[in-house]
Amino acid sequence: RWTVEVDRDGERLTLRPTQLVLATGMSGKPYVPTLPGQDVFRGDQHHSSQHPGPDAYAGKKVVVIGSNNSAFDICGALWEHDADVTMVQRSSTHIVKSASLMEIGLGDLYSERALAAGMTTEKADLVFASLPYRIMHEFQIPLYDQMRERDKEFYDRLEAAGFELDWGADGSGLFMKYLRRGSGYYIDVGASELVADGRIKLKSGVNIERINPRSVTLTDGTELPADLLAPLARLIARAAENCQVVVVTHAAPLVAALSEQPGATRISLEKNLGETSAPDHDPPAWTWPAR
Repeated sequence: RWTVEVDRDGERLTLRPTQLVLATGMSGKPYVPTLPGQDVFRGDQHHSSQHPGPDAYAGKKVVVIGSNNSAFDICGALWEHDADVTMVQRSSTHIVKSASLMEIGLGDLYSERALAAGMTTEKADLVFASLPYRIMHEFQIPLYDQMRERDKEFYDRLEAAGFELDWGADGSGLFMKYLRRGSGYYIDVGASELVADGRIKLKSGVNIERINPRSVTLTDGTELPADLLAPLARLIARAAENCQVVVVTHAAPLVAALSEQPGATRISLEKNLGETSAPDHDPPAWTWPAR
């Protein structure tokens, strides 16, 4: 058990918990970028530090900008609540499986195996803290080489899905990347599998060109619908179950969302000298009703 002495409104209290979590927030300072068009977006937008949880986003199209710890956790929870999620990966990410990290990276210090060998928590903390940062990467590289080999099939599937991986500047992995950058990594607890098999959609190697009222445009020209377009398309599809519904729109994202609905037919119309026609259909698939 731990012994923790706290000051509560001037009164000194002694607590003896079996588990102690030091949630100091040392990595919690949010970095909030400024993106072109973010002031015109009509849906919900927020930084990961302000994320309220997935419940309100069931059935909606969500774009998550980022591919590190917070982004993966948020994408995974949104997918579990039936949101249509797209992750935008702007730069490469180091990923290590939690089980491999604990067994290979930390097993000699923090594990039942280490405890059986006489390693206590106090000794483990001292050993880890005594290693100079200047040479730490030399000890880390062979450990992450083992992890890369052990989980090769996992990494192959991620790369096949288009995910851009890295192992740090010199192959030294998670701890050195944290110490050097404080970001750029994900300790995988399952969400990577959702990216590897396509359940979480992925756009990698791109950045944000601009944010539109109902979508996000990427630097490769892709436009990702966000928030309300998918629910609107499903609402139209439900209405079409009882009657014929004709939607005339110039909005490409709405056309794409409607095209995913079962039974939907897309007709491209042209107007010339007051006459509207469907040139791709012979005979014409549609004519305007007489007025």
